Parts: sequence; structure tokens; C-alpha cells
Amino acid sequence: MYRTHTCGELRIEHQNQTVTLSGWVQKVRNLGAMTFIDLRDRYGITQLVIEEQSDSSVREIAAQLGREYVIQATGTVIPRAAKNTKIPTGEIEVALTQLQILNRSELPPFTIEEHSDGGDDLRMKYRFLDLRRKPLQEAMQLRHRMAHEVRNYLDEHGFLEIETPYLIKSTPEGARDFVVPSRMNPGEFYALPQSPQTFKQLLMVSGFDRYFQIVRCFRDEDLRADRQPEFTQIDCEMSFVEREDVLQVFEGLAKRLFQRILGLQFEHSFPRITWQEAMAKYGSDKPDIRFGMTFNDLTSAVQGKGFGVFDSAEYVGAICVEGCAGYTRKQLDELTEFVKRPQVGAKGMVYVRCEANGGYKSSVDKFYTPEDLSSWASLCGAKEGDLLLLLSGARMKTLTALNELRLELGNRLGLRPHDTFAPLWVVDFPLLEWDEETQRFYAMHHPFTSPCLEDLELFDTDPGKVRANAYDFVVNGVEVGGGSIRIFDAQLQQKMFKVLGFTAEDAQKQFGFLMNAFRYGAPPHGGLAFGMDRWCALFGGADSIRDYIAFPKNNAGRDMMADSPSSISEAQLQELSLKTMPSDKSDK
Repeated sequence: MYRTHTCGELRIEHQNQTVTLSGWVQKVRNLGAMTFIDLRDRYGITQLVIEEQSDSSVREIAAQLGREYVIQATGTVIPRAAKNTKIPTGEIEVALTQLQILNRSELPPFTIEEHSDGGDDLRMKYRFLDLRRKPLQEAMQLRHRMAHEVRNYLDEHGFLEIETPYLIKSTPEGARDFVVPSRMNPGEFYALPQSPQTFKQLLMVSGFDRYFQIVRCFRDEDLRADRQPEFTQIDCEMSFVEREDVLQVFEGLAKRLFQRILGLQFEHSFPRITWQEAMAKYGSDKPDIRFGMTFNDLTSAVQGKGFGVFDSAEYVGAICVEGCAGYTRKQLDELTEFVKRPQVGAKGMVYVRCEANGGYKSSVDKFYTPEDLSSWASLCGAKEGDLLLLLSGARMKTLTALNELRLELGNRLGLRPHDTFAPLWVVDFPLLEWDEETQRFYAMHHPFTSPCLEDLELFDTDPGKVRANAYDFVVNGVEVGGGSIRIFDAQLQQKMFKVLGFTAEDAQKQFGFLMNAFRYGAPPHGGLAFGMDRWCALFGGADSIRDYIAFPKNNAGRDMMADSPSSISEAQLQELSLKTMPSDKSDK
């Protein structure tokens, strides 16, 4: 056998045992009389020692070793003279009697250690080497443990794991589809699923009342730290349930993961807030509630005093930053420049210092009296030593900008630690959102989301006010999952399609197979999907999901290692009945 133990297994109780280890050479230290080799596998590192009296053949082979050589080493476990308390095997070392090179390695393009000297592009190109590093191996182990716990929990609660197709029909709603040409049906295309939405609903019609799968999904959209073109969902659906049933089951799953993976116990139910409340208090439908600094509507309190910026604004909002009245002019100017960034979108910022002597200092002193500023402070619950920051403009745009300012301050003040978790549910989203450019409504989630039944009459009079029977699971400002109770009545589904601008022919063409199924006794049903990659990154304390995916794409959607996407041969194009158009690749 190649090994009797792994490189993370040996302890002082193995003293005097003869063992065989195999792995990669992390480092060789030749001290003349003695040579030390750090041998690594995914379980850990064990120090090997070649002593002065060791066999000459062992010493000769050791002289040939380089980083990342694959070797087999046999020897006796002995106590280590200089113990290393930073690793589990740090009390012992293996005095070698045999050494064999199983495979040689070229010099790696970067150091394969906890903190590498390789840049992102280089490590992505050599991802198979990057994955040897401890942080990435721990990330993959975390992902495995989470998937294992998810399957165990859902199995205990009666869910069946059922696979759904990857080659499906393209649909017009949501993000862009990745499409796949069909050789057997020239001129026609499959799409890769953005989610198994219609298929899991069909499984409910089929009588599988509790379904799940940990499934790959695909979206052709602009990328960022928490997005990849292919990603993984924990996808679930249940029949004969109302919203409360769904939330209870999946809050239980979340608590199980927090407890089993992180050792955190949540005794009480997670808070729930409506979408309207989330936007009014936090300016976000995925609020970070680890810290306060909620918004205060000062619109009526600040208008009518001759300050045109406020007087013309639809909304003026303020946040109270505790204990920060001592912010310097430089710090305030930095925050002003921050809110002016295009991705934030504010035109400027007003500040009010609540000074220790009971006075107030503001950037708009000439328009407002001390009594005015005092009333603002009172409305915001500010006390001596606090700082008020105000933004103004169109309501939704200003709320969004205030959210960015709040999160920036949370980061600067250390209020968003990676090891603190504040989960919540956001409920009662709008069912529809209006798009000015196309002059039509779009589904905020998807076309199969059920409206709140008490809002049905608004479908005909004011569709924009209809609430969705939908819910999102949010942790630390990250949307980890979301779902809804589905429409299961064919007539209501037709009404939804009509509001979205579908003709009966369009609806039949795109979703006819689902509508046909609804004619044969569809049960009430609802479900939820968690973002597996996001959840892993959250538990791992990372801002990017990339390290929790074995072979991710870069921000341009390219696999640097496999050099994909790539062109295909003319013969393949002809076989698929395709022609390509010239394109400018200068932007790649």
C-alpha cells in the first residue's frame, strides 16, 4: 500500500510505530547533518527527518527533492525535539528508513502555502495547484459538510432527492439563458436551467409532495464577487403547505446548519420584517441587522426653510452614527465623495454634529436654526456626541444610497464582523415591478409566484400594489435564499400572464406544458431555494463565492485553466447548422 496513515493523523501515541506516508513535498530544509521534509496531503502536514546515520540511499534521494514532488516515505514515529503547537502533528516526526520519488514536479508558478504569492489570474490558470492550498481545501471540506447536513435534514423531514433536466426550453423572463444548439433538430435550441422552477412544480402535480436537489443552475448575467455563470442551489418544494409551513421547515434547516457547522445555537425564531419595512428602515431588501443606524424620514421636518436641495426633494432621510460627532472635516469629505460615486448615486451629503456642550454644528447652518437642528436630533434619537448624516432626492434612489452609506460606515466602525450572524426573513414583496423603458410589468420573482389572496382585487385596479406571497432568507446583508407560495390555479395563472403582457398564445408557447399539467389537479404548493455557494462563503467568512467552487470562472465568465469558452471547428458549426458573425474581441 502507498500509505498506512495520512499526513494529518500521527500523534505522540503512535511513538515507535513504523509508518508509511505519501504526499507532496511542501518544503525541504537541509541543515547538513540532518534534513527535514514537510510532507503534505489534504489531511495535514507531517515533518520527516533524515538523520546523519540514515541510509545513504535515503540521503541521496532526499537531495533530489523539490517542491511538490510526490513521494512515499517509510520510517519510525519519534518525539519531536522542537515541538510545533500550531499543527496537530507537531509533537512528532518520522525518522526515515525508506524514501521513494513517485513523481517529480516542475517548479510551481506560485507558492502553495496558506498565503500564496500568486495573483488571482495566475492561481485561476493553475487552479489544480491552488486547490492544494489549505484555505481552499478547507473551503471544499466546508462545502461537503454543509451538503451532507442538508441531505440528512431533508431526508429526516420526508424530502426525496429527484433530478430534473439540464436541457430545457428557453423562457423570456429573468436573466439571459445559456442556449445549446440541437444537432438532431437543426435551428432549434435547448436552454440551460436558471432554476428547476417549472419542473419542481410538475413534481408537485405528480404527487411527490416533498422534493429537493442540490442542483447546478445557469444564468448569463454580469458577474461580481457573489455571482458565477454556473452556481448551485439547494432547491426545495412542498405540497399542501402555506407560507408558515415552509418558513418553519427551512428555518429549522438553517438552525441545523448554524449548529452543526459553526456551533451556533439560535433558541428563538428568526425575526421577520416586510419588504416595505426593510426598504424604509434599511434601504435594502436584504438588510444587515447586525447593527443599528436605521433610517429616519425627516422630509416634513426639513422642508420650507429655503434650502432648495431639501425643499425640492421627494425624500430626505438621515442616519444617526453614535459617538462620531468628532469626525474630522477630512473624514466627512471622504464620506461625501463616497456617496457621490456612480454606484451610490447621491448628489451630496449634509451633516449635523451633536456636540458635547449641547450645541449643533452643521453644513447647512445658514438655513436652519439650532432649534431646527435640535428637532432633527430628537426625531433621530441622537444624543450628545452623535453624528447625523442626511441624503435627499427621489425616495427609492435616496433609500438605496443611504443603504450604501450605512454599510460603508458599518465597515469603517467594525460593526460587521464575519463571525457574528444575524438571520431574518423578509416577506410580502411586491408581486410586480414596472419598467419605464418597456412600459410593462415584470414579475419581481417569477411568473408563478402567488399574490397575497387579500390583494387579488388590486390585479384589475392597481397591479403595482399587489403583494407577493414570497419570502427571502437574509443573513448579514446577504440573500441566502428565497421562495414563494406558487400559483396552482390555472385561471389565476392566466391572469398573471395577462398582467405581464403575455398573450394567450405566448403563454401557451412558453409554459404550455405547465399549464396543461394544472388542468389535472395541481395541489397547493410552495418552496424555496438556498444559494449553496453564498451560504458556504458566508460560513467561511469570505466576501467571494469563488473559493467555494472547485473550478470557478473569472469576472469575464472565462475558465482561465481550461481556456473556455473557445471557438469550435467549422465542421462542428456545419453539423449544428450554425454560422458565426465577426465580432470585435478587443473588449475581452
